[in-house]
Amino acid sequence: MNSIEELLKTHCPNGVEYKPLGELGVTYNGLNGKKKDDFENGNAKYISYLNVFNNLSVKINGNDLVKISPNEKQNTIKFGDILFTTSSETYEECGMSSVVTSQLTESIYLNSFCFGFRFYDETLFLPGFTKYLFRNEQIRKQIIKTANGVTRFNISKEKLLQIKIPIPPLIVQEKIVTILDIFTELEAELEAELEAELEAELEARKKQYAYYREKLLSFDYLDSITGGGISYMALGEVCEIKTGSKPNNISNEFLEFEYINAGTTNSGYVTQYNFQANTITTPSRGQGGIGFVGFQSKNFWLGPLCYGIRVKSESELMAKYLYYYLQENNNLLLEIKNSGGVPSVNLSDLQTITIQIPPLEIQEKIVSILDKFESLANDLSQGLPAEIKARKKQYEYYREKLLSF
Repeated sequence: MNSIEELLKTHCPNGVEYKPLGELGVTYNGLNGKKKDDFENGNAKYISYLNVFNNLSVKINGNDLVKISPNEKQNTIKFGDILFTTSSETYEECGMSSVVTSQLTESIYLNSFCFGFRFYDETLFLPGFTKYLFRNEQIRKQIIKTANGVTRFNISKEKLLQIKIPIPPLIVQEKIVTILDIFTELEAELEAELEAELEAELEARKKQYAYYREKLLSFDYLDSITGGGISYMALGEVCEIKTGSKPNNISNEFLEFEYINAGTTNSGYVTQYNFQANTITTPSRGQGGIGFVGFQSKNFWLGPLCYGIRVKSESELMAKYLYYYLQENNNLLLEIKNSGGVPSVNLSDLQTITIQIPPLEIQEKIVSILDKFESLANDLSQGLPAEIKARKKQYEYYREKLLSF
């Protein structure tokens, strides 16, 4: 930071100059007049919305192609251009920027949901600097204010051209780019390293968890610690088993209740629930999901392709014990699978599955041990994002400080 401050004092003792974008360059539109067919057998590269949204620097080696006819008049991107997303469903994600930091050897176009900005004076800024500048918090705040809309928000180009940006000397830009590039590289390396560590640790925990689950729920172990005091009951005797129904409205956005259908993952979110917490779920039909066992710890909406299994009396059988038991013995589910056509499990067959039920105090001990292993795995999964987030905040702090002048 001291070296940056010294450069600023030497090269701009009266402070860094700010100017409106409209005085520095001009905007241009992305592709126009294109139909769906033009993107199926393309002959020229174009930059997609997600390419702009996700990257500080435009990735030009993608496989997004569009059909461009000879002599067709369309705008092409150029080294140093700043590309912006035009609209978004939220204010905060409007006008995300990406900069063309590579010299181009071919004509590359821009999709219609984005627009470009080109400086009059190509020597005024380093593209490596503007890629950080336009993602800077203070500039982003100005860009967001240019958006308007109700359900979808669009950037006003006229207002965008009114925002003011700093124009530090090139020597200062170069120094800032050097520092921020190092931070960006370190951030990427850290994330990759942490992910590798987490993956290895999770794999070890999973093996440990599987070992103890198999041991704790084996017949020999249960028989030895209960002195033969194991009950054998059909699932239909101790549980109520039902399939659900399809809700009226399913959202991909996070809402209060999960929609569980086909069992393996949630199929969306809803505002109501039709099943209570402490329910075991397993697919009733579908490709690849039969045999999967899930546990719903919160109220949820059960779909038509999934069984909800609820214990009738927790004083005799713990729902969590049954969950671990069915997880370990999912072969019981696979054995009753109907493989003709779409794989499925009949309710009548599911009800006849026999399960081993030790005394309640033994169930509680088993659940306590296995819960700890599951918790360790979850803590590890949550720990990585938290660590990465902390490092990102550190990086963002220095980035904002460097670009605040």
